[in-house]
Amino acid sequence: MAKKSMIARELKRTILSSRHEEKRVKLREILKSESADYDEKMEASRRLQQLPRDSSKTRGRNRCRVTGRPHGYYRKFGLARNKIREAAMRGDIPGLSKASW
Repeated sequence: MAKKSMIARELKRTILSSRHEEKRVKLREILKSESADYDEKMEASRRLQQLPRDSSKTRGRNRCRVTGRPHGYYRKFGLARNKIREAAMRGDIPGLSKASW
């Protein structure tokens, strides 16, 4: 089980990224546009750098919903590998069965 502080930190990052997403998109559009002049791009770059570091989506880490484990995470289920195995053995995931050949 992950520390509660780590799970809370990830939640904080998710909230921050959703709050600042529109600003980041607009500033990046200015930076990528060919019609914007040099001063506008520099101002957009400066304002982008002033946003909180944790408001970037790339800082987030996918974690298991049950345990908070960061590694062995499967996006399709939102769980770590060991919890997927337990759920599959209980029959909680329809259509998922243990491979045998």
